[in-house]
Amino acid sequence: MTISVAASTRTLTAETVFDLLERVRHKTPRVHAITNAVAQSFTANVLLALGAVPSMTFAREEVAAFVAGADALLINLGTLDEARREAIPLAFDAARTAGRPVSIDPVFVNRSPVRCTYARDLIARGPDLVRLNEQELEALFPERANAEELIAAGTVLAVTGPEDRIEGRAEDFRLMNGHPLMARVTATGCAGGAVLSAFASVETDTALAAACGLSVFNIAGEIAAGRARGPGTLVPELLDALYVMSLDDIKARLRA
Repeated sequence: MTISVAASTRTLTAETVFDLLERVRHKTPRVHAITNAVAQSFTANVLLALGAVPSMTFAREEVAAFVAGADALLINLGTLDEARREAIPLAFDAARTAGRPVSIDPVFVNRSPVRCTYARDLIARGPDLVRLNEQELEALFPERANAEELIAAGTVLAVTGPEDRIEGRAEDFRLMNGHPLMARVTATGCAGGAVLSAFASVETDTALAAACGLSVFNIAGEIAAGRARGPGTLVPELLDALYVMSLDDIKARLRA
């Protein structure tokens, strides 16, 4: 499902992407990630390699305090157990009170009606960013008008696939970076969502932040895939590529 937006596709430059990456590295934002059990360690390491700082508690008695002191909140629904279900609304409220950007990754809502209903209720609260794939988009918004209403209200959609689409109220982006080997390692998508959250913490234009964050992560994946022998060596190469990424790397590979 392709969503209509107000403006024509915006061109993304390597200089803009690198500028935001450098702002993340300089600010070292803390991203509080309520994410799934499989993704926690990898997500934390990706954030650290990027230049950000992770925190990940979902204990209901302390999650609000952690989020209030963070620079961004990521809510990933990959493990929707009772503890996370209770913590997520508290975290969302704390982020809103503190004026921090909220990103939601509605993992596998296309496979669970219960999860899909929970995600719709959460998204109705108006997050800054929703990162999802085409199947998840169709499950959440069977009517195109519902997605367009969400965008019109200010939420940015980052729809990932062979061509990544960033859909915002006043601008959109089309991105073509990434490598198939990234899909052979669990939690790469979830960790990528944390990268978008880090970029959203340093740039108020959420669509631009999402486009730059996704480009950095996918370019790192391309660099890593070129050096790796397979999925097992992709992970350390990906972390290293994020850590040392330069303007020249982005100039050589950005497809936007």
